[in-house]
Amino acid sequence: MKLCRIQTDSGVRPALVDADGQLRDLGGHIGDVDGATVGPAALDALRAIDPADLPLISGEYAPVLSDILRIFCIGLNYSDHAIEANMPIPDHPILFMKACPATGANDPIIIPKGSEKTDWEVELGVVIGSETRHVSQADALSHVAGYCVANDVSERSFQMDFGGQWVKGKSCDSFAPIGPWLVTKDEVPDPQALDMYLDVNGERRQTGNTRTMIFPVAEIVSFVSRFITLMPGDVIMTGTPPGVGMGMKPAQYLRAGDVVTLGIDGLGTQRQEVVAYHA
Repeated sequence: MKLCRIQTDSGVRPALVDADGQLRDLGGHIGDVDGATVGPAALDALRAIDPADLPLISGEYAPVLSDILRIFCIGLNYSDHAIEANMPIPDHPILFMKACPATGANDPIIIPKGSEKTDWEVELGVVIGSETRHVSQADALSHVAGYCVANDVSERSFQMDFGGQWVKGKSCDSFAPIGPWLVTKDEVPDPQALDMYLDVNGERRQTGNTRTMIFPVAEIVSFVSRFITLMPGDVIMTGTPPGVGMGMKPAQYLRAGDVVTLGIDGLGTQRQEVVAYHA
């Protein structure tokens, strides 16, 4: 099942994608796609609905959940990305957070005020479906509601300079495009077998597959839950393959007018126009 949220003239409506790729309005059944609707029982109830009985809907994609309060991120989770970043391959998942609101899959990326090093990162997003604490790796995926495409947009100077601490370079406005869909885990039998890509202005920058993660999804969920109780609707971005602007020689970064397109096998695509900051 592919769930999404659609911005219409009358507001954001919950929706699903039917077998023909058409958007169907779920507003008659749920108020929104949120933490309360991604639990196992709630998802089973939605699966029982015949999409053909739902009205068609159109509009732009909003963030996949209405109430994403926490976006956890795993850094340097692909060995060749760690090498291009001139950083050691980690012994444990590197955990940080994005403190900005999620945006829609096709919403613009805003170059922050004073930025010279705004960068891209295609990532697999994991949506938590049930309260999770101290879960084993063997049971970790049972707490996952589904998966999505995410772009961990980053400002490298903000990230690396000014006293360290990555969160300040990861949390500028527009830096968390998530979607277009939340694809439930039953449609993703192996989250470690997903092709992913990112292009800038039609030129390939990143090509990867989740099988090359240092720490797979189950290990990440288990690891985070040792320290933090994960809640329904939390999102974990699981790291990026090589090909980011920081790793190019010479380094290349986003500028106003650029177009970023990215996608993950079976999870949909994103398209973001890059725009200049304005007060």
